[in-house]
Amino acid sequence: MSVQAMYRERRRDPAEAVRLVRDGDTIVVPIAAGEPPLLLQALSEQRRTFRDVTVFQLLPLRPAGYLDPETTEHIRHNSAFLGGQSRSGVHEGWVDYCPAHFSEIPEMFRRGLLPSDVVFAHASEMDEHGFFSIGLSPDYTMAAIEQARAVVLEVNPQVPFCFGACHVHISEVAALVESEQPVIELPPAPIGPVERAIAGHVGELVPDGATLQIGIGGIPDAVIQQLASKRDLGVHTEMFGDGILSLLETGVVTNRRKNLHTGTTFATFALGSHRLYEFMHRNPALQMYPVDVTNDPLLAGAHDNLHAINGTLQVDLIGQCGSESLGFRPYSGSGGQVDFVRAANRSRGGRSFLVLPSTAKNGTISRIRPTLTDGTQVTTGKNDVDHVVTEHGVAHLRGSTARQRARALIAIAHPDFRDELTEAAERMRLL
Repeated sequence: MSVQAMYRERRRDPAEAVRLVRDGDTIVVPIAAGEPPLLLQALSEQRRTFRDVTVFQLLPLRPAGYLDPETTEHIRHNSAFLGGQSRSGVHEGWVDYCPAHFSEIPEMFRRGLLPSDVVFAHASEMDEHGFFSIGLSPDYTMAAIEQARAVVLEVNPQVPFCFGACHVHISEVAALVESEQPVIELPPAPIGPVERAIAGHVGELVPDGATLQIGIGGIPDAVIQQLASKRDLGVHTEMFGDGILSLLETGVVTNRRKNLHTGTTFATFALGSHRLYEFMHRNPALQMYPVDVTNDPLLAGAHDNLHAINGTLQVDLIGQCGSESLGFRPYSGSGGQVDFVRAANRSRGGRSFLVLPSTAKNGTISRIRPTLTDGTQVTTGKNDVDHVVTEHGVAHLRGSTARQRARALIAIAHPDFRDELTEAAERMRLL
């Protein structure tokens, strides 16, 4: 049978495709722009016909009807990284949170620690050889496909066909639906004076020829602006977004000096503008790989001069970073922060930066604290933290004593809180 005939045979409408799900199944959905809107809409509309179904997905972005506290006996959401669509459900107890390092989720599927019965994914149009690309989000999705009983693709001409390890053959697909829904876009984050000050400190420490891992948000976007005068940067990152695209377009990122995958940008998921998705389409200089490749500390750390830039919420005086909860309340997740902190520590010439404003709540709370707020989940431990950066400077902690750490962190706290932090450090015998 030709691949075109196989395509026609598997074509379904969304309501019919969703009926491949059985009671008790776990449906795996890719992160962010990889989520398939028509399939999730059909699942939501039929949610009361199912029993004990779980949807596993990091960072859902679109509102979905199945995210409903009244129907969790039918479909319940489970995530290892929270966003605006899932956060309140975790706080209220009707969405589940699964702690995990991003890099380890594929192996958790392979070992059966996380089930994968059905995969719903956004995909490009099929090529002449019968392959679809799920290059917007191969991260954990490729491993979930390996284990799944049924793979259902939402095929969309607006999804780019990417290169790398992100392809699914029509013979692996149980059903497909056709869509022309716009791929979800991420607007630029606001950048203010605090973000620019933090970015200035980081930018001074990133040398020409460094390989970057950088996240999303106002501070990472401000850092990217500070890198506009650099030369021959490389990229081996988790997320590919418009900031990195801007550095590629201006020639700041060339990937020429990468000692691995020279000439190529590596990432595991993409989120940004329509222009970003157009850039990704059949671009051989961009490779989209599963997260156990991009985020593996051993593989990522084999890059010389790896500079990893990630945000955190709180830091205590010994250097512990809480990046995923506000006290007892989960806020996001571990993501790939520890993956890349450890990778940068392994890298010859590497550095990692954990960045944060010095205060919260309009300057009334210090984010540099004697100890983390009660209940705060430690994301990056004291032994892994390298540089901590606020708008007031850089604290280099790796190799420093507890006393040196306390002094360095107090020095980059907001001036309004330095005296009370010093008094607390003295009570704790850190000073």
